Amino acid sequence: MQIEYNLSEISEVAAKIIKVSSCKTLLFYGEMGAGKTTLIKELVKQLGSLDKVNSPTFSLVNEYQGKKSSIYHFDFHRIEDEEEAYDIGFEEYIDSGHWCLIEWPQHIESLLPLEKHEIHLSKINVSKRELIFK
Repeated sequence: MQIEYNLSEISEVAAKIIKVSSCKTLLFYGEMGAGKTTLIKELVKQLGSLDKVNSPTFSLVNEYQGKKSSIYHFDFHRIEDEEEAYDIGFEEYIDSGHWCLIEWPQHIESLLPLEKHEIHLSKINVSKRELIFK
């Protein structure tokens, strides 16, 4: 699936992602400023969480409580070694059956599960993005 959208349409985009996802592990690819965290904030909201969503750049993972499930939001941008992901119990999070939303997954490539969706984001202009969902 490929979508071009304005940031004002992010609610509809997030709803569509949730609807078409056949698993709860979503990998977010894109340069800084592409809108990964912005889209994740909307996904967390639509999954029923009332928590304030921030990028877990320094803590590596933030946990939110959704309506039906926990939601784990990872940011591996600053990770230097996959061992750091082991240290936070990444495998337990992935095996939990809860939503796992992972920014910068290319930094932990060998730890990623087989069952996952990729979301590639790119910035077209200040208010427009392109999303490729695999």
